[in-house]
Amino acid sequence: MMRTSFPILFVLSLILSFSYAAVQDFCVADYTAPQGPAGYSCKNPANVTVDDFVYSALGVPGNTSNMIKTGITTAFSSQFPGLNGLGVALARADLAVGGVVPMHTHHGASEIVLIIEGTITAGFISSDNKVYLKTLKKGDIMVFPQGLLHFQVNVGDTPALEFVSFSSDSPGLQILHTALFQNNLPTDLITRSTFLDTAEIKRLKALLGGTN
Repeated sequence: MMRTSFPILFVLSLILSFSYAAVQDFCVADYTAPQGPAGYSCKNPANVTVDDFVYSALGVPGNTSNMIKTGITTAFSSQFPGLNGLGVALARADLAVGGVVPMHTHHGASEIVLIIEGTITAGFISSDNKVYLKTLKKGDIMVFPQGLLHFQVNVGDTPALEFVSFSSDSPGLQILHTALFQNNLPTDLITRSTFLDTAEIKRLKALLGGTN
């Protein structure tokens, strides 16, 4: 019986790894060009400057004067051109007392949250409906696996701040309550498919701008 030696396996793994290596150093997003299935087109390298790789918006507190009492500032490839194609992104969340990051998913990325200030209860729900819930304090981090529903709530008596990293430069986002109530899906169908009370569905549609 022929046996493959470790060195040969190692070389094969290197070849496979290198086959996925980037063919250029970077692909700064060109927002003026049409997007394709893979995302933004690359800016001409001759027109790339250091400013394409610098983004300062995360240094500014978000506006928490809204229904969820939370301000979220993202640094995705759609705002930060130098991230395009690099597979990483960041966001900042400022949560006033009682603020919440509603139940949502990122279909394109896993997420790690780092608590900078305050006390936040965070959790996610696995595909077998098991809940993983923890109250986090300054310096704690928690990871939310890709595609799973998750949320954060400021349960302290002071404002909270967290920074979030993603394993994609374009993580995607779907918020559960806006998916259900901020559209024209008929109320009757929502009632039948979710078992929610019709009057409550209509109230939430009116609150969030949905119709039907």
